[in-house]
Amino acid sequence: MSKLTFYTFGLSVWAAAAELAIAELGYPEDAIETKVVNLVEGANFSPEFVKINPHATLPTLVADGKTYTNTKDVISYLIAHAPKKVTKGTAFIDKVHEDKIDPNAPLLLARNEDELKEHKAGFALLFLQNRQNSLEKYSVLPEAAALKEFYDGKKAFNGGILAIYKGEVPEDAKQQFFKQASALWQNIVSFILEELPAVLPESGFLGGETPGEDDFHVEAWLARVTFLAGGKPEKDGYKALEKETKQPLPAKVVAYWTAWAERASFKKVYENGLH
Repeated sequence: MSKLTFYTFGLSVWAAAAELAIAELGYPEDAIETKVVNLVEGANFSPEFVKINPHATLPTLVADGKTYTNTKDVISYLIAHAPKKVTKGTAFIDKVHEDKIDPNAPLLLARNEDELKEHKAGFALLFLQNRQNSLEKYSVLPEAAALKEFYDGKKAFNGGILAIYKGEVPEDAKQQFFKQASALWQNIVSFILEELPAVLPESGFLGGETPGEDDFHVEAWLARVTFLAGGKPEKDGYKALEKETKQPLPAKVVAYWTAWAERASFKKVYENGLH
């Protein structure tokens, strides 16, 4: 197997899923070349990277002359070629990646005026503006000419959210934005309270005594939504989610979080905080 090239970024929820996998699977330090793509600066929108991954997303993996451009395929490859064998994934991975519980969206969506004001004063506005600036910069480069459809779509989508932040849309559009955010959080809470405990074991992981393929996806998702609720990478970090669930988390979810929080892989990936 040739050396792998892994594209990642420290604040990416799904790159963290692949990083958890790498840490658990026993890859030697020199087996993977890591390249950082700064999402905050919009570096993923450079024509150079878009030609590697047409979705401009992370994680991305180049291995044996082939490029893997989504989280599921990246982790599947890592598991198939790893020194350490773990339990293969199930259809639950697809459920974790459903748009209705997208862990990225709450970073930018707001449920009301107070949340929108908070976002405007913090990371979200900076992130949106940086993305728009990068899209505008890269889209006019000669090498971006063949990618016009990609850039036009991204500029329109990102610019639409940015317009809400800047108060440049009608009131009904803003209210619809709030409703979208509220529905998303309702789905996330339902997933935590109902769907997740329905599949989790009483102790350990979905993959057994040690994490398996499903677990890398689930824990990255859970870490992100815990971060959004103000949680930290600690054994009781999950308690921050009770602000959203309005009740204690199910015992299985608590046991699952605690099991992960004790692992070296979790401590390594979230050394500087949840994300």
